[in-house]
Amino acid sequence: MKIQEADAKSLLLAQGLPVPAWDVARTPLEARTAAQRLFNAGEARVVIKAQVLVGGRGKAGGVKLASSLDEAEETASRILGMDIKGITVRKVLVSGAVDIAKEFYLGAIIDRATRRIVLMASAEGGVEIEEVARQNPGAIHQVAADPQLGLLAFQARGLGLAVGLRDALLSQFVTIAQGLYSTMKANDADLVEVNPLAIVSDKSPDGSVAPRLVCLDAKITLDDSGLARHPRLEALRDLDEEDPTDAQARKLGINFIRLEGSIGCMVNGAGLAMTTMDLVKHYGGEPANFLDIGGGARHETVCGAMELILADSNVKAILVNIFGGITRGDEVAEGLIEAWASQARKIPMVVRIVGTNADEAADMLRKANVETATSLDEAAEKAVTLAKGAAR
Repeated sequence: MKIQEADAKSLLLAQGLPVPAWDVARTPLEARTAAQRLFNAGEARVVIKAQVLVGGRGKAGGVKLASSLDEAEETASRILGMDIKGITVRKVLVSGAVDIAKEFYLGAIIDRATRRIVLMASAEGGVEIEEVARQNPGAIHQVAADPQLGLLAFQARGLGLAVGLRDALLSQFVTIAQGLYSTMKANDADLVEVNPLAIVSDKSPDGSVAPRLVCLDAKITLDDSGLARHPRLEALRDLDEEDPTDAQARKLGINFIRLEGSIGCMVNGAGLAMTTMDLVKHYGGEPANFLDIGGGARHETVCGAMELILADSNVKAILVNIFGGITRGDEVAEGLIEAWASQARKIPMVVRIVGTNADEAADMLRKANVETATSLDEAAEKAVTLAKGAAR
């Protein structure tokens, strides 16, 4: 689950990380009020940033500076309603603008190969880290946290030294890096990213300048499977930007991932789903989705899953592979027949059901003139053939 920058900053702040004050506004007037509070607190300028769950906001014109209340309100009115990579901006973040001396990248991810949380840092901050990885991979430095002890101070210090930090700034970096690790652990996150982590300068009363590190932007992705342990985090889900298909799948309690192929797959069980997709590719086809309806799926779940598949205009054939243990084959067949009969466009379907009430299911499907198969190989081959025929 991706969360908006303002919410990500709240999670960083909860772990004691240095984050500039901000407000979220949904109207130009709210942006003006937020800017007023910041100006009253001593800020000379404010930055107004579109809150959308995509990168490249600055290049799209979704990040602007303002030096007065009128300018803040007018800038917010231009950004709100803007389309950025297909997403409509419905709210903006208003924060104090700072003078940046240097930008860094700092992120924490789960490395599934080593089964550890890995911290990454780069002196090339403020740009998309994917571009840095492609063009200059040597600029990204990594360290794996200990699974029991966490990110140790010497590890964080080594990372800071690698990107060129020294003295007081290095000490601050160690605190921030350990805070990033804590944020990830505390919230069951998949990714915690600060880009840029910036050096800014504060003037003290005697006129001297003291540089410090500040988290100017934040990106956090939460593990959906961990949300049961963090009910408060569910409220951070931005339904305005969530794919309606994903929202419907979550409501139905099924696992659904859209792919780019032409054969819609409906299977019960993740391992069986992966095998089904492998066989589709083996016979020359491409799966249009991963869809696991789970064990014990009822008639309503099957109907809902079928609607998700049919919503994809790229689907040319449907392959259903059900092993009836807890799941009753006749319940699945009933849902399939109902959903298939009501589809607006006629998509060929191949069904393989074995296990509990498989004979009853086969009889129901035959009467409804639905193509069946007795083996998974046969079902996959038939589905690929039908998809190719429909594409001609």
